[in-house]
Amino acid sequence: MDVRLTEDQQILRRSVREFAEREIRPHVMEWDQTQHFPSELIPKLAALGLMGIQFPEPYGGAAMSAVDYCICIEELARVDPGVALSVAAHNGLCAGHIFLFGTEEQKHTYLIPLARGEKIGAWGLTESTSGSDAAAMRTTAARASACWVLNGAKTFTTHGRVGDVFVIVAVTDRAAGAKGISAFIVEKGTPGLSSGKKEDKLGMRASDTSDVLFDNCRIPADQLLGAEGQGFVNTMQVLDAGRIGIAALSVGLAQGAYEAALGYARQRKAFGKTISHFQAIQWKLADNATRIEAARLLTYRAAYLKDRGRRTTLESSMAKLYASEIAVRAADDCVQVHGGYGFVKDYPAEKYFRDVKLTTIGEGTSEIQRLVIARQLLSHS
Repeated sequence: MDVRLTEDQQILRRSVREFAEREIRPHVMEWDQTQHFPSELIPKLAALGLMGIQFPEPYGGAAMSAVDYCICIEELARVDPGVALSVAAHNGLCAGHIFLFGTEEQKHTYLIPLARGEKIGAWGLTESTSGSDAAAMRTTAARASACWVLNGAKTFTTHGRVGDVFVIVAVTDRAAGAKGISAFIVEKGTPGLSSGKKEDKLGMRASDTSDVLFDNCRIPADQLLGAEGQGFVNTMQVLDAGRIGIAALSVGLAQGAYEAALGYARQRKAFGKTISHFQAIQWKLADNATRIEAARLLTYRAAYLKDRGRRTTLESSMAKLYASEIAVRAADDCVQVHGGYGFVKDYPAEKYFRDVKLTTIGEGTSEIQRLVIARQLLSHS
């Protein structure tokens, strides 16, 4: 594996970084304070290919690689992790699920407008009583002649209020356990589909998160996504890929926090010199730079294997676990280096500190990642 970026990838990184600095950074605190989902940004993201990063061109995508995807998410997260989260959820969960398991008709109907940024995707798995234990979900889908009827509720759904296309996982045969779970495509405006409570979140506040409710929501039978009873297995495959995205988001967030700490250390003076002269600060910077590079390499390795058609359950979980946990340390150190100024909203440190915690929770907690990793190791030993 050659870890050096190609010339095209270096150009891609510069392009996304310049976009993020120009179009996102001036609005970061405003969007955070008002919990504003920046829908006005979607056409600009789409123009760069960032709403359909990895999908083939016939489906409206930019046909980039998994490593390219990591670069894009990383550079967005370096400036605003909330925007990066929305882009990752749209690409990796909703659109990704349709691309992997949808019929050609479903791909043409739903994936093309998603990849072009004409529609926003949402993905519903988590429920109030089933988070890590996803197989314990209560939302049901029952056959009714030529329809499926959905009842239940999903929580913590990214784009739950602003989404146009929803991929929803529901129980179709309770007696079959995990093999009785299926996935469905539900369009905004379908009778019986509604948005519930919008979450007032600690961080990632520019990314819309809410409940999604189903009350006798009838959808055509052909909106079953993938084979009946394969929804849970397919969801685990979607999460394998999605975790690479969260790992990249974590790397980008850590990079942003590290750069903020580095910049402040070069300017802040104490005892007659900038604090970057003090070993206590230098070691924080050195440790974070080293951990970030290690997390980046773990993430790119998982993406590299995905690009080659390899199953990445182990590598994705390792990357997501390590990257998210070192990002927490980077954000914590960023606040510490800023001292009292790290505790106020005039500086970016406190926002990175609030945003970062989701990375150890979303798309599988750190505890779940350790379980996944252990099972993979034990099954191959």
